[in-house]
Amino acid sequence: MAALLARYAECIFWLARYMERAENLARILDVNETFARDSYGATNWVTILRLNADEQRFFELYPTASAKNVLNFYILDQQNPTSIAAAIASARENARQLRPLISTEMWTQINMFHNRLQGLGPNDIAPQNLQRICAMIKESCQTHTGITEGTFFRDQGWYFYGLGRNLERADQTTRLLDIKYHTLLPSPRDIGTPVDISQWHSLLRSAAGYHAFRRVYPRGLTPAGVAGFLLFNDNFPRSVLVCTREVDNLLNRLNSKYRLRRGTVPMERSDELLGNLASNTIEAVISGGLHEYLDALQISFSKLTNDIAQVFFLADQPVPQPT
Repeated sequence: MAALLARYAECIFWLARYMERAENLARILDVNETFARDSYGATNWVTILRLNADEQRFFELYPTASAKNVLNFYILDQQNPTSIAAAIASARENARQLRPLISTEMWTQINMFHNRLQGLGPNDIAPQNLQRICAMIKESCQTHTGITEGTFFRDQGWYFYGLGRNLERADQTTRLLDIKYHTLLPSPRDIGTPVDISQWHSLLRSAAGYHAFRRVYPRGLTPAGVAGFLLFNDNFPRSVLVCTREVDNLLNRLNSKYRLRRGTVPMERSDELLGNLASNTIEAVISGGLHEYLDALQISFSKLTNDIAQVFFLADQPVPQPT
C-alpha cells in the first residue's frame, strides 16, 4: 500500500465518519426537542451531554444545560470538537485533501454545506427554529451520501469510506441504547409508564428506526424488543449487527482483492466481533447486563478503529483525527 494512498485512505475514512456523526447528532437534537420529555414534561438536555461524554467540557463553558446553551454547543461551537460545525469543518478539510480522488459534485456539495453552517447565528438555532435547521443538516448529509454513492469511484477508497461510515453508525447506535437504558430511567417504578414508552419511541426515531421497528413489531413496544432490534436485526441498516457485518465484509474484500500488508489484523478482530453479535440474543444480553455488553462493544469498536489506523494509515505522516 503506497504512502500516498495511506494518507488518502485515512482522509476518506474520517470524511465518512464525520458526515455520519453530524447527521446522527442533528437527528438526536431534533428528536430530543420534539419527543424526549421527563416526568414533568420538560426536555432533558443533560442526557445528550452524557451521550457524548461532554459534561465536563460543557460546564466549563456554560453555567446551565439550557436548550439555548446545549444547541449552541452542539451546532455552532467550532471549539467543541463534537459539534456539528466542527464535524463538517473536519469533513471538508478531509475532502479538500481528497480533491484528486473525489468527484467535483462531492466537493461542491460539502463546500456549500460547510458555508451554509458558517452563516448560521444564534437566532437560527433557537428552539422554535430547531426542527428546520436539523432537517437542513440531515438532508445535506443524506445528499452527500447519495452523491457519494453515485459518483465515487469503486477502488480502495470506496472500501475505506464504507468502513468509516459503518463503524460510526454502529458506535452511535450502542451509545444511544446505553444512554436510554442506563441514564434516562433512574427509577424502576417508571418502567412501562407513558414517559418510558415515549423515551423508547424517541430512541427509535433518533436511530431512524421507528417505522422499520413497527414493521417488525406492529403491536406493542418493549425495551427488550427495541434493544434487540437495534442490536441484532438482520435487515435494519443501522443495527449494530448489519453495520459490523458490512465492516467485516469490507475488510475481507480489501484483503482478498488488494492483498494489503497486515490486512488480517483488523479482519481477525472484526470476525470475532461479528461472531459475538451473530451468536447472541437480547435475552442473554439483558441477563448478563445490557450496559456491560454495550460498553464492551464500544471498546471493541475503538480497538478495531485503532487496528485499521495502525495497519492502513501509518505508512505516511497521518493527519491527526479525534476519536
